[in-house]
Amino acid sequence: MSADMLHIDVGAYALGLLEEPDRRAFEAHLSTCMACHEELGELRGIARTLDGIGPIAEPPDAPPVPPEPAVVTDLMRHRNRRERRHRMARGLAAAAAGVVLLGGALGTGYTLGADREQAPPARPDTGTAALMRDGRTVSAADTGTGVTGTVAMDGKMWGSRVGLRLSKVRGPLQCELVAVDARGNAHTVAGWSVPPKGYGFADSAQPQLTVQGATALTPEEISRFEVRTIGAGRTLLTVPA
Repeated sequence: MSADMLHIDVGAYALGLLEEPDRRAFEAHLSTCMACHEELGELRGIARTLDGIGPIAEPPDAPPVPPEPAVVTDLMRHRNRRERRHRMARGLAAAAAGVVLLGGALGTGYTLGADREQAPPARPDTGTAALMRDGRTVSAADTGTGVTGTVAMDGKMWGSRVGLRLSKVRGPLQCELVAVDARGNAHTVAGWSVPPKGYGFADSAQPQLTVQGATALTPEEISRFEVRTIGAGRTLLTVPA
């Protein structure tokens, strides 16, 4: 706001008509302008006198009194300033809204892009592969049958989780894995069917069989594992525990 415009605001300030931004600007100007300070002292007396006087009723047939040119100019100037402030406020609000929308769009795009590129979190490996990797393992091979295998044990409060990898066995057969305790009692761990081409041969569909089961025996109570055929009860492989 120019100094000339502030000089004209003395009367409006004395009457309490200035809006808050204009009032603060005029008060800052007043502290350095002696002419406005002296004029304000004179106008304050008039303002106190006018404060107790109500509006004077005009006769019904009286023509409207045109306002003084200075009053019209002052009112137009204040109106123009208000309109400029309102336009500036609307422009800033629109710009701020655009920034928020742009930031939201960029954030959404980044999130969606990250979701597309980020691999899904791996599930905890609690299957046979984890058991064979982390459990206590023992392996053996039977020279008579040619069957080879590895057994993994993981002790639990209720007994043992047991995993088996078996290879070099022909089918068709139905087999079972049993855990044998110190008294010679057999506890069934798991059972499965062997396809005709078996596991681990050139014409086999897969190199090995992997199964998982459980027993009430703890690892310390197991003396050995046996892979047996169901029905005939023939032992194909013995794995000391």
